[in-house]
Amino acid sequence: MDKKILAAAVVGAAAIAGIAVVSTRTPAPEPGAAATGSMPTETAGKEQCYGVAKAGENGCAAADGSHTCGGLSTVDKSGQEWMMVDIGSCSNMGGQLQAFNNTASDAAKAAADAKAAETPAPAGATAAQ
Repeated sequence: MDKKILAAAVVGAAAIAGIAVVSTRTPAPEPGAAATGSMPTETAGKEQCYGVAKAGENGCAAADGSHTCGGLSTVDKSGQEWMMVDIGSCSNMGGQLQAFNNTASDAAKAAADAKAAETPAPAGATAAQ
């Protein structure tokens, strides 16, 4: 009879310990968390901005998975690297809110080239022959 009581006590203690462990776990990430699940995309007036971090100053893992830790970027302004900036300042810094290929300077040059291609020639201008 003592073995049954002891077994019941052990099972009860294990169940209570299990409840305590579950209640102290970190909650699941909120929707909108970073792709790596390591940091939210917005924190206290900040947002992730891709393409503005200098080499070695990125916030966390690269979007393309090339590394998994902050401070490991090797290229300035990579579109795969991000850092936290004040909300609304990302585009003013030349960055984007989503990861992109190449660097911010490449993206800005491509946008400027596309805009120049769309701009009509001034009146009276002739094509070079």
